[in-house]
Amino acid sequence: TSEQELRSNFEQVKNEVPGSPMFMMQLCSQARHLEVQIVGDEYGCAVALNGRDCTTQRRFQKIFEEGPPVIAPQEVFRQMERAAQRLTQNIGYIGAGTVEYLYNA
Repeated sequence: TSEQELRSNFEQVKNEVPGSPMFMMQLCSQARHLEVQIVGDEYGCAVALNGRDCTTQRRFQKIFEEGPPVIAPQEVFRQMERAAQRLTQNIGYIGAGTVEYLYNA
C-alpha cells in the first residue's frame, strides 16, 4: 500500500461516518478482534449470549472464530459482556447482533 493509497482510503473512511473513531488493526500489533453476541427486545431488555475471538482474518474476512475468547482474562471479558449489554439497552436495539471490540492483548 502506497502512502497515496493510505491517504485516499483514510479520507474515504473518515467521510463514511463523520466524527466516528477509526482503528487501523494492522498498526496495533497486539490487538485482538473480540466480539460479544447480544439480543435486545422491544421492552428494553438485553442479554449478552457469548463471545468469540475473531482475530484470524485474511483480506478482512474472518476465517476462524474461537469461542470463548481465551486471550482476555475471564473477568475482563465479563466486563466487556456487561458493557455490550448496557449498550444494547441504551440504544434500544431490537434483534440479534454483535458488539465488536479491539482488545489490546
